Amino acid sequence: MILSMTGFGRAEGIFEGKKISIELKSLNSKSFDLNLRIPLRYKEKEFEVRKLLNDTILRGKVDCYINCETIDDCNDVKINQDIVKAYMNQLREISPNAEEFEYLKMAIRMPEAINGKPAELNEEEWKSLENLIKEALAKFVDFRKTEGAILYEELAKNLKNIEENLLKVIPYEDERMVAVKERYQNTLKEFENVDETRFYQELAYYTEKLDISEEKVRLTQHLKYYLEVMQNETFNGKKLGFISQEIGREINTLGSKANHHEIQKLVVMMKDDLEKIKEQTLNVL
Repeated sequence: MILSMTGFGRAEGIFEGKKISIELKSLNSKSFDLNLRIPLRYKEKEFEVRKLLNDTILRGKVDCYINCETIDDCNDVKINQDIVKAYMNQLREISPNAEEFEYLKMAIRMPEAINGKPAELNEEEWKSLENLIKEALAKFVDFRKTEGAILYEELAKNLKNIEENLLKVIPYEDERMVAVKERYQNTLKEFENVDETRFYQELAYYTEKLDISEEKVRLTQHLKYYLEVMQNETFNGKKLGFISQEIGREINTLGSKANHHEIQKLVVMMKDDLEKIKEQTLNVL
């Protein structure tokens, strides 16, 4: 099956009064291009987070947002009451006539009056974060599968359209060659002393150059191969891109040899479907 490079996944949980949320989204890209926003608290685990994401996502332009916020009365900011009281006592000695609230306002601004240093990240919290990332990744992969199924249907439909238009070429092949031969035979009648043997040799050579049998066979094979790769290989986006290029070469050659307005119309329709295939293939993982 095929997977889309477009993906989305979200997970959130609670750990010791902190709400942790993970959001993942991606678009198509030739490589793994990660934009990671991570709180300073988890910065030491950035390498592990990147590896988790890279091992699962593999390819795409990815945005990952990790957020952590306190949701209860517990927080990491502590007032050092003994130090604050000591500052206030000294301030009273310096200026005994000030109001008590003024002493408090000045004391609270003094060095070490407030300890804002967060607690160190422990193993339990990291495991909680890791599990949330894995949960978001699982939802992300499910999203890719759903989008991939839609992509598969669209690609299969466009491949079928090219195949059907290729079959419509067949009735015009003999008609085209008959018309070419008649035109040259009529031209031959306008001249005298023409070496008919040489003329028919040149005509045979020219009609052989217009033959599109090989192009039809190769195009049919490429269409079949594209479908097989979609059905049987994973992470096949780049390979499908190469096959679509080969499909394009055969359609272009078919058009250059067509020499028939109805075949040219069919070639244009095939090219239209091929452009859709190329555009859709860019989003296949």
